[in-house]
Amino acid sequence: MSKFELPPELAEDGLEILTENVPKVSEQDIEDEKISDHEENNNNTDNNNNNNQKEEEKTEIEVDFPYFTPREVAQHNTYDDLWVSWLGYVYDLTPLALKYRGDILMNPIIKNAGKDISHWFDKDTRNIKMHMNSKLGCMVPYCPDGRFVHVSPHVPYANWRPMVEKPWWEDDQYCIGKISQKTRKIRIVNTLTKDEHIIEVCSEENLIAIQERYLKLNAHSKGYVWKRLGNLLDMTKTLEENNILDESQQFEMLGMDEEEYLPVIHIYFSDDLSIA
Repeated sequence: MSKFELPPELAEDGLEILTENVPKVSEQDIEDEKISDHEENNNNTDNNNNNNQKEEEKTEIEVDFPYFTPREVAQHNTYDDLWVSWLGYVYDLTPLALKYRGDILMNPIIKNAGKDISHWFDKDTRNIKMHMNSKLGCMVPYCPDGRFVHVSPHVPYANWRPMVEKPWWEDDQYCIGKISQKTRKIRIVNTLTKDEHIIEVCSEENLIAIQERYLKLNAHSKGYVWKRLGNLLDMTKTLEENNILDESQQFEMLGMDEEEYLPVIHIYFSDDLSIA
């Protein structure tokens, strides 16, 4: 008999003791446990689906940014009023300029105030471009106008401290809108006062946004009905969606002055003064 084996009489007694202590499980208990496990799995699946749905909703929510023309961005080109654009968006860097006033690292940004600096950034990562420095033999930030605020030096030096704050190009607080990819001009004729105005608008914006632009020229423009060739315009749609096509390229190809053939929108005074 092996030293690990028990005598038959002890083995039988031990088996009886073990079987006495083991609780008996009925078939009903087993079935109830299966049902409980199934319900728990369903609950976990539902929770996961809800969480996934919430995550999808978060990603689908986009800020409804206004559109700006390049001409509008170009007007903000000073230390106290500094806008730039890159990769389709417009950023107001005035707070950054005031915070780092007098810092030599602000000079490249001041130099490009009011301009588009998309060539500084990687369109896929939206981060600063990197390039190979032939002298150092390593990748360094691409700074065509010199190193600027929040960009680390190519070679660390004694009085430089690692940046702990979020770099300005990753900080959404500076983003104020989108840059228009195509602007166009329209002529607005006030049938009440006979005034005519030519304004530059963004092709992406609807007539409500264009009406907001026109408020600078007519503070009561919301009290007018907007029409084109006698047809009432849908203010929630763009010019193209209202069948007001942009024919500027055709005029350019034919050597014709675009401003002589701009699409005309007539506005008619409404009796409903509550919307003015």
